[in-house]
Amino acid sequence: MSDLPVYIIANLSDIHDPQTYRNYEKGFFPILKKHGGEFVTFDDSSHTFEGDQPVEGRIILFKFPSEDAARNWYDDPEYQAISEHRRAGVTTRFLTMVHSLPPRK
Repeated sequence: MSDLPVYIIANLSDIHDPQTYRNYEKGFFPILKKHGGEFVTFDDSSHTFEGDQPVEGRIILFKFPSEDAARNWYDDPEYQAISEHRRAGVTTRFLTMVHSLPPRK
């Protein structure tokens, strides 16, 4: 594992219980910050230029200073507890970690 930043991309395709999802959002940010995470942006109307499976729903992008930080965030018992609200309130199509490229020499 490296000390390069990593990004987490989430695609929530259907928010079928907005109140339950809000419970997740309320608890999400303190735990994200606890692990050095940074909320970058979200989009409810992204556009797919190419590909057979266009992204639908909400895309969320956040950043961690390292892979270890991202894994520690995801494995944090506090995060796992609040993530039950996400799982109950939305359909998650993917939650994916993307690694940064090392600097060019």
